[in-house]
Amino acid sequence: MFHYGVDYYPEHWPEERWPVDARMMAEAGFNVVRLAEFAWSKLEPEEGHFDFDWLDRVLAILSDHGIRAILGTPTASPPPWLMAKDSGMFRVREDGQRVTYGNRREYCPNHPLYRDHSCRIVTAMAEHYAGHPAVLGWQIDNEFGDRCYCPVCRQAFGDWLAQRYASLDDLNLAWGTIFWSHVYNDWVEIPTPVQTGGAPNPGLALDYARFCSDSYVEYQKLQVDILRRQCPGHLVTHNFMGFRYDQIEYYNLARDLDLVAWDNYPRTQWGMGADVDASAPALGHDTMRGLRGGPGGQNFWVMEEQSGPGGWQMVSVPPRPGEIRLWAYQAIAHGADAIIYFRWRTARFGTEQYWHGILDHHAQPGRRYAEVKQMGDELKHIGEIIQGTRLRPAVAMLQDYDARWAFQIQGNNPGFAYPRHFQEVYRALHARQVGMDVVSPMHDLSSYRLVVAPALHLVSPALAEKLEHFVAQGGVLVLTARSGVKDPANNVVNQYLPGLLAGLAGAHVEDYDSLPEGARVGLEVELPTLDRALTLTFGEQAALNLPCESRCATTWCDILVSDGAQVVARYSEEYYAGRPAITLNSYGKGQVVYIGTLGPAALFDALAPWLLALGGVQPVLRVPAGVEVAERWQGESSLLFVLNHTGQAQEITLPRAYRDLLDTGKAVDGQVTLPARGVMILA
Repeated sequence: MFHYGVDYYPEHWPEERWPVDARMMAEAGFNVVRLAEFAWSKLEPEEGHFDFDWLDRVLAILSDHGIRAILGTPTASPPPWLMAKDSGMFRVREDGQRVTYGNRREYCPNHPLYRDHSCRIVTAMAEHYAGHPAVLGWQIDNEFGDRCYCPVCRQAFGDWLAQRYASLDDLNLAWGTIFWSHVYNDWVEIPTPVQTGGAPNPGLALDYARFCSDSYVEYQKLQVDILRRQCPGHLVTHNFMGFRYDQIEYYNLARDLDLVAWDNYPRTQWGMGADVDASAPALGHDTMRGLRGGPGGQNFWVMEEQSGPGGWQMVSVPPRPGEIRLWAYQAIAHGADAIIYFRWRTARFGTEQYWHGILDHHAQPGRRYAEVKQMGDELKHIGEIIQGTRLRPAVAMLQDYDARWAFQIQGNNPGFAYPRHFQEVYRALHARQVGMDVVSPMHDLSSYRLVVAPALHLVSPALAEKLEHFVAQGGVLVLTARSGVKDPANNVVNQYLPGLLAGLAGAHVEDYDSLPEGARVGLEVELPTLDRALTLTFGEQAALNLPCESRCATTWCDILVSDGAQVVARYSEEYYAGRPAITLNSYGKGQVVYIGTLGPAALFDALAPWLLALGGVQPVLRVPAGVEVAERWQGESSLLFVLNHTGQAQEITLPRAYRDLLDTGKAVDGQVTLPARGVMILA
């Protein structure tokens, strides 16, 4: 069954409204809701006094309409009576200030009292709902995150370090604490990297980021273990926050769950533009799918899918007609097996009064309800066809949380941000209609033809060996500047950059230039041509006809020396004019491209077709700009999702005859017109 539903807060509304809501949900085609993730005060109004009667009544009403529930463990938003017990349970921010009551997720995940009460409420809920036929599964907490720097965490950090390092001598050596006379003689001397201490030791700061991530993984596992024990037949998940969130190592957080779910908001109060960059939610979907499973990843759920304008203090640009349906189908195209909208009805009170749902405050159905109902009707006919299909990308991008955290600690250049650089490279490839996985550097790479590793900053010997094997077996690897700079302890390597990857790249960095804001250095680019088999022909070269804005480097310039690699681009300005900027090296059966600059985005847009051709990766379908194509496979049969993200109709040329599943299976061939924000699913 394809799961289609909504996040529901019946505790916000009169009980006589609940049957009306359930009826309207069923009419919209919903078969699942998420409940209770912020209801701790109602579930345990006083310490030790649990009240599940109201939730039982809600579940009964929903069940009568064929709707099952994902229950949220309510630990993201504790009741006042709990937090009044001990102010030490409140999280301490990086600036050293302790947060106070009034929002959500104020807690320290390591505080023993908070952990005890979390286990009590989860156990009580699990025991009560273990055999309930309307309960499908559980969501742990809500959107884990935010590092804590409190005294409890400082002590726990010392314990974590004692397990990670065999001795203080090993820790001092790894961190280089001889610098500034920071040699530690006792674990209790080690501080947390709060801002009052100034710029921290990079090794300490990176280990603290790892510790904070592990703290949430451990806190989540406390709840997972209770649910596994009490409710063995229920699925267990957590709602992640896509690619943009980087406080937790999501690969580790996903490990103990049955599946990954995430919260998709293409247009929110933090992105007020009239146009949505379709590659941004696509990157979120591909990142979440890559957190679990082998090649192609594991299909995921969207636990919160945007259904209206977001906003707390401000109201964002509302979804344009067709966008709610379009975004939901985009999620499905990238591997979603469930779409659950946030939220059913817009709250009349509280912080999120302006975070709109399917229904406005007045609860009368409007265009947003009509749009989700249209999709519900469609899913009744095609849901079973979609279910069980998977993605088979030939391209992978390596996302490294250690690199993200290292750049948080030391940004290298004010104009550089790892997430932005990563998304610029992803956007360039996404625009060429190829499927991609976003995976950990230690993921199995054997099924990919092309692997792109933007700014792979920290490289261990094991990772270097893994990449060498991938290329030697015929893969194409793309590296960008600031790769191979650090070892896993966050120390700069004592060799030419890119360090352990220099032999693989067939080039090394002799010097580098960190450019000021707005500076551009010209490039002269020549690409080896490709024969019809899409293999490299070294005997032929053709000048790359790039627009002027693409023929330049920004932010950072690695000044390269070729150690056997072919020079693809040279700098045409500055004191390093004529020196290599981009190289291509043959290694075993494969090739390595080293792009010695971090921008601009237009450069990656121009290089993307050549990189894909180098890897022998063909676009799924050639379509106009603003149209996205993705494929889901069942054996050797595929479903082709064609999504028009523009506000105008687009002409699509199909290479053969298909059936459009969203248009009663009508046969389509040749040139077809896809309406503004329209969708086709072709079989």
